[in-house]
Amino acid sequence: MRMAGLAGVALGAGGLYYSTLMPDALRLGLTGGFVVVMVGARWLRPVWLARAGRVAVLGVYAAWYVTDPPRNDRDWAEEYAIPADAWRDGDVVHVRHVRNFRYRSESDYIPAWYDATYDLKQLERVDLVTSYWAGDAIAHVFLSFGFADGKHLAISIETRRQARFPYSTLAGFFHHYELFFVTADERDLIGVRTDTRRERVYLYRLNITPAVRERLFLSYVGAIHDIIAHPVWYNTLTDNCTTGILARAGARLRYRLDWRVILSGHTAAMAYDMDLLGPYDPARYPDFNALHAASRIIRPPGAVIDPDYSNEIRATLPPPEGPPAR
Repeated sequence: MRMAGLAGVALGAGGLYYSTLMPDALRLGLTGGFVVVMVGARWLRPVWLARAGRVAVLGVYAAWYVTDPPRNDRDWAEEYAIPADAWRDGDVVHVRHVRNFRYRSESDYIPAWYDATYDLKQLERVDLVTSYWAGDAIAHVFLSFGFADGKHLAISIETRRQARFPYSTLAGFFHHYELFFVTADERDLIGVRTDTRRERVYLYRLNITPAVRERLFLSYVGAIHDIIAHPVWYNTLTDNCTTGILARAGARLRYRLDWRVILSGHTAAMAYDMDLLGPYDPARYPDFNALHAASRIIRPPGAVIDPDYSNEIRATLPPPEGPPAR
């Protein structure tokens, strides 16, 4: 079997193995059966029968895969069990189920949610957050919206994981995770990364106009509401934490296909090249490396996550200077 054929078998087997089919015996049996048929067909004679067999199996697989529906009624891991809902009423946005977990450790936490309202007229900042857990190439990327009254709402596009499955990076390339908007208090979404997991977390101010800020926020509001009735699949390549931000920001296609989107640890550098960060003082931060080093959130020894967490994490970060975008 040629390399293209082997790649096709691997993709098909991956699609079945990482599917949400139940029970597991069915999922594993179909995976093994697919490989056996596709590889074993090479010994069928005449040759046309082998080709016809493979085409038939691939046809059935393709028909199943494209009609396999995402769902909202699975047994979810606790952090994804309760989705947020959001809607606009005039200049006020209502958000139900803002997540605000309290973490004792990565696996020991107190679940909590609350409802909140946000005044569009007071939306004054959007921050880009990048969190690194291993190396510099890959980071989790999300946005946090800040309001003049001191409220912050962090929104992260993530995989919605079922309780029965451990997390798998490979699974994100197939129909394994539904897409989920973690809509959370900064003490939860950023705090678990800075104080519990001890990841390297960076925060940058986006240099966008008030109109773009509002449009971006409302695009999230609409998407959060839509997936309650119309769930969608997450995909590591086409609809992930970074591509979702760029799509909702209306970024040009060439940026949405940029290699730095896949290697998400470089997303902030791409935003810098697009003049989307700041404005920062060029004398103090003449290039992205200088800005990046200064934008890391540093938590002092013994720090605890308290009601003033959002102000505390920004206290030592570079202040945007110069005229704001208009």
